[in-house]
Amino acid sequence: MGSGCSSPSISLTTIATSPFQSQESLSNSLNFYSPTRFLEPHLLKSSKIFIPKFPLKCAKVPKMQTQLEDSAKPIVDPHDIDSKLVQKLANDALVWCSLRGLLVGDRNSERSGTVPGVDMVHAPVALIPMSFPESHWKQACEVAPIFNELVDRVSQDGEFLQQSLSRTRKADPFTSRLLEIHSKMLEINKIEEIRLGLHRSDYMLDEQTKLLLQIELNTISSSFPGLSCLVTELHRSLLQQYREDIASDPNRIPANNAVNQFAEALAKAWNEYGDPRAVIIFVVQAEERNMYDQHWLSASLRERHQVTTIRKTLAEIDALGELQQDGTLVVDGQAVAVIYFRAGYAPSDYHSESEWKARLLMEQSRAVKCPSISYHLAGSKKIQQELAKPNVLERFLENKDDIAKLRKCFAGLWSLDESDIVKDAIERPELYVMKPQREGGGNNIYGEDVREALLKLQKEGIGSDAAYILMQRIFPKISHSILMREGISHKEETISELGIYGTYLRNKTEVLINQQAGYLMRTKVSSSDEGGVAAGFAVLDSIYLV
Repeated sequence: MGSGCSSPSISLTTIATSPFQSQESLSNSLNFYSPTRFLEPHLLKSSKIFIPKFPLKCAKVPKMQTQLEDSAKPIVDPHDIDSKLVQKLANDALVWCSLRGLLVGDRNSERSGTVPGVDMVHAPVALIPMSFPESHWKQACEVAPIFNELVDRVSQDGEFLQQSLSRTRKADPFTSRLLEIHSKMLEINKIEEIRLGLHRSDYMLDEQTKLLLQIELNTISSSFPGLSCLVTELHRSLLQQYREDIASDPNRIPANNAVNQFAEALAKAWNEYGDPRAVIIFVVQAEERNMYDQHWLSASLRERHQVTTIRKTLAEIDALGELQQDGTLVVDGQAVAVIYFRAGYAPSDYHSESEWKARLLMEQSRAVKCPSISYHLAGSKKIQQELAKPNVLERFLENKDDIAKLRKCFAGLWSLDESDIVKDAIERPELYVMKPQREGGGNNIYGEDVREALLKLQKEGIGSDAAYILMQRIFPKISHSILMREGISHKEETISELGIYGTYLRNKTEVLINQQAGYLMRTKVSSSDEGGVAAGFAVLDSIYLV
């Protein structure tokens, strides 16, 4: 769940002035990039708070696959549900998860991440869906195709990627290695004629400003398209079964078809490649407790599209892979049409030079990559921060309405070479999050640790600050939930993060797919900063539109 997680915020009747903004500039509400725009609503907090150029055609809100009335009643407060009913809900949820495959490997078993069907447990879930405003849901769906197009256009601007990440390259060895591969592709003028993106844009709803703000845009290994669909069905089933007790409408939970939409995009990319004997390769980690989320996607490809998938680690691809003269990638004797990364996003996936050799080999091939090295870099935190600067979006998009829609959901983002911002973050670290160029959860810096980290970087003074960005800390509403992990349910105060999936596919002449493709809701205890489900911080959830 990334950055922006927080404790409760308190409503304000007055607004404090930013220490580095004049009253004249304060009155200018159009000054988008001013830190005051982002931070003022949160200054007076309780001391308890740790503080190709063609028009886009797809940026429309998909028709709701629900039967919503004009006025929606909020779902029942989960904490008002009596203990006997909670136990019934938990038992039925456990049975449902076991029968329907809403499963992960048991973290207490060494074999659960390597041998399918061994030592499985239910995925951590909420028992009742989270209430979410329909207007913000529509907003998040509407911008998904615009973000898809933005990623594609940014990926085609090699100069922008290299220049924007030049300082980061010196401070972060992992980003440096990725840029090295990207540079080699630029040198040989490697052109990806078929480009596939399976993205997820993550948001939090800021309680004070009522703005839906983007946490990050994931362009590699966007997890849980399989299990998120099952959670939606679980919640619909429970609300239907206990409709009289809970008095909620299961049709207010939006339909979620992420796994099949991901499979459709992968299958169309495979078809564009043009070799019916070729396979789709899933690049995976050697131990993967979340393998069933991936297997749901493989099953959809096999059953709905008759496409074969294989699973290999980076090390196995290095040992078994070869590049033919025409650029065909062959792994273990099988031609590869599409490479789908569910690993390779973190330094821990590259244990030796073997893994880096595999990444370069795949990039040199003519297989469709999801993502290509340029798509991977386009999703980095530093690029997210660069795109939030004034007039940068205009470099890639022409439609002013589309630009305004994206900018509306940008949180405050700054580089650490902005001295005023760094000074303020040292003085008021509770209002910021420090983010490294990392994916996967558990990497961000919060609270007093922000001050300590910034002071340490200032003492080092050797450009190591370029490995981080600063982001406005978002303060979402505290909600009541019932969380279940390892068969035990707990009533907790929680916060949530909404992820909107997007699928994008184009060939050298046209865009074939550009759409919103389902969603992921993650909920965690409000006192926790980090929020990744696979990392053990959060549970899977769904949304109930109000």
